[in-house]
Amino acid sequence: MSIPDRVIQVEALYSKLELEINTFQEHTKLSCVAGCGKCCNNPDIDASPLEFLPWAYHLYLKGKAETILDQLNATTELTKCHIYQPFSEFEGDKGSCSDYKHRGLICRLFGYGATKDKYGNLRLATCKIIKEGQKVNFDQSTISINEGLYVPIFTDYYMNLSQIDFQLGNVVVPINKALKLALEEVLQYYAYRPLPEGHKDIV
Repeated sequence: MSIPDRVIQVEALYSKLELEINTFQEHTKLSCVAGCGKCCNNPDIDASPLEFLPWAYHLYLKGKAETILDQLNATTELTKCHIYQPFSEFEGDKGSCSDYKHRGLICRLFGYGATKDKYGNLRLATCKIIKEGQKVNFDQSTISINEGLYVPIFTDYYMNLSQIDFQLGNVVVPINKALKLALEEVLQYYAYRPLPEGHKDIV
Protein backbone atom coordinates (compact mmCIF):
# COMPACT_ATOMS: atom_id res chain seq x y z
CA MET A 1 0.00 0.00 0.00
CA SER A 2 1.34 3.44 -0.87
CA ILE A 3 2.37 6.05 1.69
CA PRO A 4 -0.54 8.38 0.77
CA ASP A 5 -3.04 5.52 1.07
CA ARG A 6 -1.74 4.55 4.50
CA VAL A 7 -1.78 8.17 5.63
CA ILE A 8 -5.42 8.51 4.52
CA GLN A 9 -6.38 5.41 6.49
CA VAL A 10 -4.54 6.50 9.64
CA GLU A 11 -6.13 9.94 9.45
CA ALA A 12 -9.56 8.37 8.99
CA LEU A 13 -8.98 6.34 12.17
CA TYR A 14 -8.00 9.54 13.98
CA SER A 15 -11.14 11.32 12.77
CA LYS A 16 -13.29 8.50 14.16
CA LEU A 17 -11.43 8.66 17.46
CA GLU A 18 -11.82 12.42 17.68
CA LEU A 19 -15.60 12.13 17.42
CA GLU A 20 -15.64 9.46 20.12
CA ILE A 21 -13.43 11.52 22.43
CA ASN A 22 -15.59 14.61 21.95
CA THR A 23 -18.68 12.60 22.95
CA PHE A 24 -16.85 11.12 25.93
CA GLN A 25 -15.76 14.58 27.08
CA GLU A 26 -19.30 15.91 26.82
CA HIS A 27 -20.50 13.17 29.16
CA THR A 28 -17.62 13.23 31.65
CA LYS A 29 -16.52 16.90 31.56
CA LEU A 30 -12.91 15.72 31.78
CA SER A 31 -10.26 17.77 30.02
CA CYS A 32 -6.52 18.33 29.96
CA VAL A 33 -5.24 21.39 31.83
CA ALA A 34 -4.42 24.20 29.40
CA GLY A 35 -0.67 24.60 28.94
CA CYS A 36 0.18 21.35 30.72
CA GLY A 37 2.82 19.30 28.94
CA LYS A 38 3.86 16.97 31.76
CA CYS A 39 3.07 13.75 29.88
CA CYS A 40 4.71 15.07 26.67
CA ASN A 41 7.86 15.85 28.65
CA ASN A 42 8.15 12.23 29.79
CA PRO A 43 11.09 10.46 28.07
CA ASP A 44 9.54 7.02 28.66
CA ILE A 45 6.65 7.31 26.18
CA ASP A 46 6.50 4.51 23.60
CA ALA A 47 4.75 4.63 20.25
CA SER A 48 4.61 2.94 16.85
CA PRO A 49 6.03 4.50 13.67
CA LEU A 50 2.70 4.09 11.88
CA GLU A 51 0.86 6.48 14.17
CA PHE A 52 3.31 9.21 13.14
CA LEU A 53 3.24 8.44 9.42
CA PRO A 54 0.87 11.39 8.70
CA TRP A 55 3.29 13.66 10.57
CA ALA A 56 6.27 12.38 8.60
CA TYR A 57 4.42 12.63 5.29
CA HIS A 58 3.34 16.18 6.11
CA LEU A 59 6.96 17.15 6.81
CA TYR A 60 8.06 15.52 3.56
CA LEU A 61 5.54 17.54 1.57
CA LYS A 62 6.93 20.70 3.18
CA GLY A 63 10.49 19.69 2.33
CA LYS A 64 11.47 19.36 6.01
CA ALA A 65 11.69 15.58 6.49
CA GLU A 66 15.45 15.26 6.05
CA THR A 67 16.17 18.25 8.32
CA ILE A 68 14.03 16.86 11.14
CA LEU A 69 15.52 13.39 10.69
CA ASP A 70 19.01 14.90 11.03
CA GLN A 71 17.92 16.60 14.24
CA LEU A 72 16.56 13.35 15.63
CA ASN A 73 19.70 11.44 14.66
CA ALA A 74 21.79 14.05 16.49
CA THR A 75 19.93 13.30 19.72
CA THR A 76 21.56 10.36 21.49
CA GLU A 77 20.06 10.60 24.98
CA LEU A 78 16.56 9.89 26.23
CA THR A 79 14.60 13.10 25.99
CA LYS A 80 11.13 14.54 25.60
CA CYS A 81 9.12 14.05 22.43
CA HIS A 82 10.76 16.01 19.62
CA ILE A 83 7.41 17.54 18.63
CA TYR A 84 6.74 18.90 22.13
CA GLN A 85 7.69 22.52 22.69
CA PRO A 86 8.00 23.74 26.31
CA PHE A 87 7.16 27.37 26.93
CA SER A 88 10.61 27.89 28.43
CA GLU A 89 13.71 25.90 29.33
CA PHE A 90 12.93 26.44 33.02
CA GLU A 91 9.37 25.06 32.91
CA GLY A 92 9.62 21.83 30.95
CA ASP A 93 6.22 20.56 32.08
CA LYS A 94 4.47 23.61 30.63
CA GLY A 95 4.20 23.74 26.86
CA SER A 96 2.30 22.48 23.84
CA CYS A 97 2.54 20.20 20.82
CA SER A 98 4.20 21.98 17.89
CA ASP A 99 2.17 19.90 15.40
CA TYR A 100 -1.03 19.07 17.25
CA LYS A 101 -2.90 18.18 14.07
CA HIS A 102 -0.45 15.37 13.31
CA ARG A 103 0.12 14.05 16.84
CA GLY A 104 0.26 10.30 17.33
CA LEU A 105 -2.34 7.82 18.52
CA ILE A 106 -0.83 7.58 22.00
CA CYS A 107 -1.15 11.37 22.35
CA ARG A 108 -4.81 11.24 21.34
CA LEU A 109 -5.83 8.32 23.54
CA PHE A 110 -4.07 9.22 26.76
CA GLY A 111 -6.51 10.90 29.10
CA TYR A 112 -9.58 9.76 27.16
CA GLY A 113 -8.93 6.08 26.48
CA ALA A 114 -9.25 3.04 28.71
CA THR A 115 -7.36 -0.16 29.37
CA LYS A 116 -8.65 -3.37 30.93
CA ASP A 117 -7.37 -4.66 34.26
CA LYS A 118 -6.87 -8.36 35.03
CA TYR A 119 -10.53 -8.64 36.03
CA GLY A 120 -11.75 -7.20 32.74
CA ASN A 121 -12.80 -3.89 34.25
CA LEU A 122 -12.15 -0.74 32.22
CA ARG A 123 -9.81 1.83 33.71
CA LEU A 124 -9.33 5.29 32.26
CA ALA A 125 -5.68 5.84 31.38
CA THR A 126 -4.98 9.36 32.48
CA CYS A 127 -2.58 11.41 34.56
CA LYS A 128 -2.35 12.18 38.26
CA ILE A 129 -3.16 15.84 37.55
CA ILE A 130 -6.58 14.94 36.13
CA LYS A 131 -7.25 12.19 38.69
CA GLU A 132 -6.63 14.55 41.59
CA GLY A 133 -7.58 17.90 40.10
CA GLN A 134 -10.85 16.65 38.58
CA LYS A 135 -11.52 13.92 41.15
CA VAL A 136 -15.33 14.12 41.18
CA ASN A 137 -15.59 13.91 37.38
CA PHE A 138 -12.89 11.24 37.22
CA ASP A 139 -14.55 9.02 39.82
CA GLN A 140 -17.95 9.40 38.17
CA SER A 141 -16.39 8.66 34.77
CA THR A 142 -14.96 5.39 36.10
CA ILE A 143 -18.38 4.36 37.36
CA SER A 144 -20.10 5.39 34.13
CA ILE A 145 -17.58 3.52 31.96
CA ASN A 146 -18.22 0.26 33.80
CA GLU A 147 -21.96 0.87 33.63
CA GLY A 148 -21.81 1.06 29.85
CA LEU A 149 -20.64 4.56 28.85
CA TYR A 150 -18.61 4.11 25.69
CA VAL A 151 -14.93 4.95 25.96
CA PRO A 152 -12.20 4.36 23.34
CA ILE A 153 -10.07 1.36 24.31
CA PHE A 154 -6.32 1.37 23.71
CA THR A 155 -6.04 -2.21 22.49
CA ASP A 156 -8.92 -1.82 20.05
CA TYR A 157 -7.44 1.26 18.43
CA TYR A 158 -3.94 -0.17 18.21
CA MET A 159 -5.39 -3.31 16.64
CA ASN A 160 -7.18 -1.16 14.06
CA LEU A 161 -3.95 0.72 13.45
CA SER A 162 -1.95 -2.47 12.88
CA GLN A 163 -4.49 -3.61 10.28
CA ILE A 164 -3.42 -0.66 8.12
CA ASP A 165 0.24 -1.73 8.18
CA PHE A 166 1.04 -4.78 10.31
CA GLN A 167 4.80 -4.17 10.38
CA LEU A 168 4.86 -0.46 11.19
CA GLY A 169 1.83 -0.73 13.46
CA ASN A 170 3.32 -3.43 15.67
CA VAL A 171 6.72 -1.90 16.28
CA VAL A 172 6.64 -0.23 19.71
CA VAL A 173 9.67 1.92 20.48
CA PRO A 174 10.52 5.14 22.37
CA ILE A 175 8.61 7.98 20.79
CA ASN A 176 11.57 9.75 19.16
CA LYS A 177 12.63 6.44 17.62
CA ALA A 178 9.09 6.07 16.27
CA LEU A 179 9.38 9.55 14.73
CA LYS A 180 12.67 8.60 13.08
CA LEU A 181 11.29 5.35 11.68
CA ALA A 182 8.25 7.15 10.27
CA LEU A 183 10.46 9.72 8.52
CA GLU A 184 12.75 7.00 7.18
CA GLU A 185 9.75 5.08 5.83
CA VAL A 186 8.54 8.13 3.88
CA LEU A 187 12.00 9.10 2.61
CA GLN A 188 12.82 5.55 1.50
CA TYR A 189 9.45 5.24 -0.24
CA TYR A 190 10.05 8.35 -2.35
CA ALA A 191 13.75 7.71 -2.96
CA TYR A 192 12.98 6.04 -6.32
CA ARG A 193 9.41 7.17 -6.91
CA PRO A 194 8.01 10.33 -8.45
CA LEU A 195 7.06 13.06 -6.03
CA PRO A 196 3.40 13.42 -5.05
CA GLU A 197 1.35 15.33 -7.59
CA GLY A 198 1.30 19.04 -6.88
CA HIS A 199 4.52 18.90 -4.86
CA LYS A 200 7.20 19.12 -7.49
CA ASP A 201 9.22 21.67 -5.51
CA ILE A 202 10.27 19.30 -2.71
CA VAL A 203 14.02 19.28 -2.22
